Amino acid sequence: MAEGLYSGAMTLFRRDKSRIVEPDQALPGRPDPLRVSPSHAVYPDRQIVPPFPDGTRTAVFAMGCFWGPERVFWKVPGVYSTAVGYVGGYTPNPTYEEVCSGLTGHTEAVLVVFDPAVVGYADLLKIFWEGHDPTQGLRQGNDTGSQYRSAVYYADDEQQAAIESTLAAYQREIARAGYGKITTEVAPAGTFYYAEDYHQQYLSDAKNPHGYCGMGGTGVSCPIGLGVRED
Repeated sequence: MAEGLYSGAMTLFRRDKSRIVEPDQALPGRPDPLRVSPSHAVYPDRQIVPPFPDGTRTAVFAMGCFWGPERVFWKVPGVYSTAVGYVGGYTPNPTYEEVCSGLTGHTEAVLVVFDPAVVGYADLLKIFWEGHDPTQGLRQGNDTGSQYRSAVYYADDEQQAAIESTLAAYQREIARAGYGKITTEVAPAGTFYYAEDYHQQYLSDAKNPHGYCGMGGTGVSCPIGLGVRED
């Protein structure tokens, strides 16, 4: 048994993070979700888990380490709530350590609950595109691995159309600035697995008032409003 545990640990350590794990090689996970506090650390009267208020919608963005992006989104007027978690992989209810091993296929992501009467989905996409470098493949800055890949997951056809139109527009702009092809994963929204409680609103004053999570965009503006349809 000890030899088997050691072998498994070494497999995690040696995992090639230059590619996404195949489904049949992913970790098995567990049937029960990780437990999180239902209240938002910045807005204690708001929930980070369903049910959400009538009229709100959800969006899921992956921009590298999820701490910084979550803080950006919870400050946006019209955003009701945010949470961090794992999406786009194969392992049910993964832990942070498992996701970081590269053996679950997930990427770190932010769930954004927003009021479309106040902030449009295209406005959130503008923040997404400009808030990181979407051309870096399985990394973001110095953070390397499939868990840091750029991704955006759509809830319906309307969101998919908005993603595709803004991606095309942003690709033109960053190409002019000398950047390569956007590598962002675009896919239907699957299960959002909530990350451990200590990750939720990690950079809030209540948890880590002096915390740091570097975010680096391209410095290129996404041309929302210049031929790009908004919600």
